[in-house]
Amino acid sequence: RFGYRRTLMVCLTATVGFIFILFFAPNVQTLIAGELLMGIPLGVYQTLTVTYASEVCPVALRAYLTTYVNLCWVFGQLIASGVLKGLAERSDQWAYRIPFAIQWAWPVPIFIGVYFAPESPWWLVRKDRREDAVKAVKRLTRETPGFDPEETVSMIVYTNSLEKRVETGTTYLDCFRGTDLRRTEIVCCVWAAQSLCGAGLMGYSTVFYQRAGLAISQSFTMSLAQYALGVVGTLSSWVLMTYFGRRTLYVGGLMLLTVVLLVIGFVSIAPSTSAISWATGSMLLVYTFVYDSTVGPVCFSLVSEIPSSRLRIKSVVLARNVYNVLNLVTGIIIPYMLNVDAWDWRGKSGFFWGGLCILCLVWSFFRLPEPKGRSYAELDILIENKVRTRDFPAAKTGLVREELKGDGSV
Repeated sequence: RFGYRRTLMVCLTATVGFIFILFFAPNVQTLIAGELLMGIPLGVYQTLTVTYASEVCPVALRAYLTTYVNLCWVFGQLIASGVLKGLAERSDQWAYRIPFAIQWAWPVPIFIGVYFAPESPWWLVRKDRREDAVKAVKRLTRETPGFDPEETVSMIVYTNSLEKRVETGTTYLDCFRGTDLRRTEIVCCVWAAQSLCGAGLMGYSTVFYQRAGLAISQSFTMSLAQYALGVVGTLSSWVLMTYFGRRTLYVGGLMLLTVVLLVIGFVSIAPSTSAISWATGSMLLVYTFVYDSTVGPVCFSLVSEIPSSRLRIKSVVLARNVYNVLNLVTGIIIPYMLNVDAWDWRGKSGFFWGGLCILCLVWSFFRLPEPKGRSYAELDILIENKVRTRDFPAAKTGLVREELKGDGSV
C-alpha cells in the first residue's frame, strides 16, 4: 500500500524509539516489552530488503544483491560478537546498556539512504504509476547505448499483465491457488531448510569452547573467527553461483552439511573430554563456512526469484514466518540438547539435525528448480506450463531473448 521506501523509513524511526525502551528499561518486564516491540520492524527488515533487492537490479546481478542481504546479517553478527567480547568482563548495568545504545548508530544513516533511494519500479507498475516507474528505472541505471528505460518498464508491465491473465491475484489466499501453490511451497521450504539443517547450532560453538577450557573472552574470540568465516563464505558463494547456479549450490550445500553434522555426532559418541569439545567446536566452524557458502546466502536469492511479481512480498512474508516459527522451536530445544542438566545430547544432537538435513536434501533434489538466467516473465511461463524441476535450465519459454534485453528484471 505505501511502498518500500515509506515502510522502511517508518520502521527505522520506530527502531530508534524502541531502543529507548531497551536502554532505559528499569526491570526485566520492560526489557521484554521492548524486545517484543523491536520484533515488529525487525520482521519488516527480514522481508522487504530481499524483495526490494530483487526488483531493482538486472538478472546478471540479481543473485549477488539478494545474497548480499545474508552478508549484512553476518556482518551484524560479527559486530555484535565484537561488542559482547569487549564487554564480557563487565558485571554492571552497562554490560547490557552499551550494546543497546550502540544500535542507535545505524537507523539514521540508513534512513537517509532509504530517503534518497528510488522506489521499486515493479511496485510503481502494480500501482499504475508508469511514468514514476520510468523515472525510477532512469535513477537505477546509467545512460548507455541501446538501453531504453521505456522498454524496461514495458517489460515489467508485460510481466504484470501476464500474471493477471493467469489469474495471479494479490492476496495471501492467492499464494495457495493454482500454480502459485507450487511457488509458495518452494519459498517456504527453502527458508524452512535454513532452520531445519541445524543452523541454530552455530550460535553454540562458544559453549563447546568454554567446555574445552577456554576463558569467556577467548571463546568470544572464536565466535568472531566463526562469523569472519561466514563473511568469507558468503563472498565465496558469489563465485560458486556464477559457475554452478542456485539449485546445484543449494543441494550440494545440504549434502555437505549433512556430512559435517554426522561427523559431529559420531565424534561425540566417545566420552566427553576437552579434546571432544575442541573437535565439536572446530567442526561447527567448518559447518559455518559451508553454510554461508551455500544454503545461507542462496536461500535469499531463491525466495525472491521464485514468487510471481504480484505476490512476491506476501510469499516472502509467508516463507520468513515459517522460518521464524521453526526458529522459535529450535531456539527452545537446542539448549535442552546441549545442557548437561537437561537432555545432555551435546554433540550427539548432530544425528538429529543430520537426519532433518537429509529430509531437506531429498525435498530440494526433487522440488527445487534452477532460476539462474531467467527473467521473471520466463519463470512465470515455466511454472504456468508446469515444467518439471530438473527441466528448467533447458526448457523453452517462447519468449524472444532480444525482447528481454532491456528488461530491468533481466
